[in-house]
Amino acid sequence: MMRIGRQWTELQGARDWDGLLNPLDGALRGELVRYGEFVRAAYASFDFDGGAPSSYGSCRFPTSSLLRRSGLPETGYRVTGILHAASTSAPGWLSCRSSYIGYVAVCDDEDEIERLGRRDVVIAFRGTATCGEWVDNFKSTLTHLPPRSGDGEAAPPMVESGFWRLFTTPGEAHGSLQQQVRGEVQRIVSEYGGEGMPPLSITVTGHSLGAALAVLTAYDITTNSPMQRHGGGDDDDGEAPMVTAVSFGGPRVGNAAFRRRLEESGGKVLRVVNSNDVVTKVPGFPVDGDDCGGGAREGDAPARRKPRLPRWLVSKMGWEYSDVGRELRLCSQGDTARNVVASHDLDLYLKLVAACTY
Repeated sequence: MMRIGRQWTELQGARDWDGLLNPLDGALRGELVRYGEFVRAAYASFDFDGGAPSSYGSCRFPTSSLLRRSGLPETGYRVTGILHAASTSAPGWLSCRSSYIGYVAVCDDEDEIERLGRRDVVIAFRGTATCGEWVDNFKSTLTHLPPRSGDGEAAPPMVESGFWRLFTTPGEAHGSLQQQVRGEVQRIVSEYGGEGMPPLSITVTGHSLGAALAVLTAYDITTNSPMQRHGGGDDDDGEAPMVTAVSFGGPRVGNAAFRRRLEESGGKVLRVVNSNDVVTKVPGFPVDGDDCGGGAREGDAPARRKPRLPRWLVSKMGWEYSDVGRELRLCSQGDTARNVVASHDLDLYLKLVAACTY
């Protein structure tokens, strides 16, 4: 694989991917496919069948063999934690209250660390699987994020209520997904951060619902984590990890104030979008006075002008969403382009990225 040590910060979004998207940089293409494979492993390790009622929604493999048994035998990463999300949205007889949603893995292979130019931490999320998650997906009105001291914004940050519920609802046997991620990230930074250690990056990636959770996770790490505020902890002089979200087929997550706060915190988001994928166009509507380009730059692939609605009307409906981060827009062809389900498929996304040369 290509050695990227000298350009890893650019590939992770240090310059907002300027000059790397059109045409798509070869090294970035390889990294996007690699992170997509980590998401595919989150799907492959989810128990969709449930031979016993208690096994449905669980992780099929132990951490020691999860990547290998999910089709990734030689990544140089080691899974350190399994993540669960709890939903209370569906009726009791339909709901799987707490389900395996993804995992955390740390690069611990010296050759791979040298190739990457840093020690990378991957947080990978699958897409929607359980009935409760499907119900939460459709709770598309915006909800306020908890206020922070000193907040004086005229338009406070807001996010999709169903995604936020999944992120913050505690499970029966564990804390919320938010708490699980915070605990594992803090542990990893304490173990691997600090002076004399390789630089540390955190890459959060997901598909569909998992893409929305990836953006929320990146936001939470960069805005609320003590490691970000204190550079690795009170006893650590190292720099805070660079945090990047790589989103495949993700829906909109929050409003323009949410986007601004994430950008101001230093979190980076790259959205990989199939033009034919309806999921990337919901929820909400573009509004007058908002570029809705999620950080589009001169030289990006031209996008079709989106119809706009008056801001007051969309705000009154509770659907004043904004796209977050930079966008890599792809386009499927032929029968796939007319198939709503196929246009959203993760495997199609990875094929489009692998074939992208524009």
